[in-house]
Amino acid sequence: MQPLGDRHLDALREVGNIGAGHAATSLSLLLQRPVRITVPTVQVLAFDHVVDAVGGAEDVVVGTYFRIGGDYPGNLFFIIPACSARAVLRAMWTEGDFGDDLQNEMALSALGEIGNILTSAYLISLSDFTHGKVETSVPAVAVDMAQAILEVGMLTADADQCLIVHTGAHIEELDVWCHFLLVPDPDSVLPLLTALGVQGE
Repeated sequence: MQPLGDRHLDALREVGNIGAGHAATSLSLLLQRPVRITVPTVQVLAFDHVVDAVGGAEDVVVGTYFRIGGDYPGNLFFIIPACSARAVLRAMWTEGDFGDDLQNEMALSALGEIGNILTSAYLISLSDFTHGKVETSVPAVAVDMAQAILEVGMLTADADQCLIVHTGAHIEELDVWCHFLLVPDPDSVLPLLTALGVQGE
């Protein structure tokens, strides 16, 4: 990925802010309670530093993977720490419904749906902002250490850097945190920056 300057990151933050609004509305409808999404922060990091940015190599996380098609093909990961994932599930159900086990079928299905809803909100904002076509595959969900989840995904990526959007959600008394990792295919970086209107920096 070519180096991104302040104007590039500002444009991506604006996309993130628009997506946060969509995400708050969608998650609030799912949980049937007020949700406020924090202002996102944006980083571009080499793969070697990505694991630390999402909490650490041995931290257990829930990872939802999507293959992106359309005008800006690439890979996308929605990463949520296990503690935040449990907090969101408890906001949906009583603890007895999933027994605090993120690996059971009900929990994985719900987490995949949450990842799909939040990711779709951000991708819709990207599509609207750039007037481009963005498509996603069916999500794949896994619970494992961050290092393991990201290594599997990065093996399929033809790039050495990724864009990370860090954000959080306030759900009444709960605070949860999550990360979106976008790894554009090399041939899609320039079209994306061109569509954002900042390719000339």
